[in-house]
Amino acid sequence: MNDAAPAPELFTWEFATDPYPAYAWLREHAPVHRTRLPSGVEAWLVTRYADAKQALADQRLSKNAVHHAEPAHAKGKTGIPGERKAELMTHLLNIDPPDHTRLRRLVSKAFTPRRVAEFAPRVQELTDRLIDTIFENQHSAEKGEADLIHEFAFPLPIYAICDMLGVPREDQDDFRDWAGMMIRHGGGPRGGVARSVKKMRGYLAELIHRKREDLGQGGDDDLISGLIRAGDHGEHLTENEAAAMAFILLFAGFETTVNLIGNGVYALLRNPGQRERLQVSLAAGESELLETGVEELLRYDGPVELATWRFATQPLSIGGQDIAAGDPVLVVLAAADRDPERFTDPDTLDLSRRDNQHLGYGHGIHYCLGAPLARLEGQTALATLLRRMPDLRLAGDPDDLRWRGGLIMRGLRTLPVEFTPRRI
Repeated sequence: MNDAAPAPELFTWEFATDPYPAYAWLREHAPVHRTRLPSGVEAWLVTRYADAKQALADQRLSKNAVHHAEPAHAKGKTGIPGERKAELMTHLLNIDPPDHTRLRRLVSKAFTPRRVAEFAPRVQELTDRLIDTIFENQHSAEKGEADLIHEFAFPLPIYAICDMLGVPREDQDDFRDWAGMMIRHGGGPRGGVARSVKKMRGYLAELIHRKREDLGQGGDDDLISGLIRAGDHGEHLTENEAAAMAFILLFAGFETTVNLIGNGVYALLRNPGQRERLQVSLAAGESELLETGVEELLRYDGPVELATWRFATQPLSIGGQDIAAGDPVLVVLAAADRDPERFTDPDTLDLSRRDNQHLGYGHGIHYCLGAPLARLEGQTALATLLRRMPDLRLAGDPDDLRWRGGLIMRGLRTLPVEFTPRRI
């Protein structure tokens, strides 16, 4: 492309399939680019790695939509559909210090390396159970078929985060249904999503009330009980805050992992040499390539395309571009993580890449709290799939696959696969 080339069209279905050429153009020609989003809101897109890292840590960029300069009717278009009406705004993605510091400190106790390590057997159990179910659903001994998104990548993190929150097993399928509505309609009409959010909010409020009454009677080492205990010991956690925190941990903790597994498996299927390297490494009982590999999959085609909304609280400059107070700023993680100024051969998948300080989990005080759990789920899911379905392959033409239309997340609607239905 030359300087005279027009800016690429953004946010079309074609763009969603492969946004990386457009992001490459923006990095070179308009690294901080003002555009009108599908919602009608105008925002700045930050696409270079150095600028993205600066913006993610810049405390002049607030997470609170109260700083948005747009009229009131536009403010409702900048968050998760339905969260305003359901009084779920007071969570980590929408607040700044000092409230952010206080809430993050409370929740971070659930995501310590020790707590996540203790959860590993449950994640493995869930993973095996889902693969068992896929095998059991096969009617042919010659060829198995499945939609890896809906039958595996989607339910695994739902059940895992429900267990961590303390949602009773008998209620977890309701959460699966509500989350499914959010996934299916995330880029379309917002009504269905808002209804699901409202149902989730009502359920969480009731669950918090129930757990508060049962506190101290045993079996209360889950995250929601921990939030209640913190609130009852002078930390000033309101019931709305507890419900909002539980909601965002569920919301942020499932769709990102769905996409990590789905995008990751798809990338491996499209890069058979890398997939074979990983299978050989796993067969030898090694874990190093799996660990660096998951980080590379996060960089190469990660689950979060754009970081969540930020709003300039004062005039500032990013990458030499002046940003006015009140302007929304969206950091394009997918563009930054393929910046050739930061990564060697950024468009090449290299599972053994070591110099890989990707921004897939963000940066600064809003760095993803659930990153250890997501890594555990991603590593467990990929290793178990490759071990138990060693001849896993894409069913159909890659050009027929469709990506979910949405602003923040990047993930496949479906991932049809074939395999030999055997047990290992």
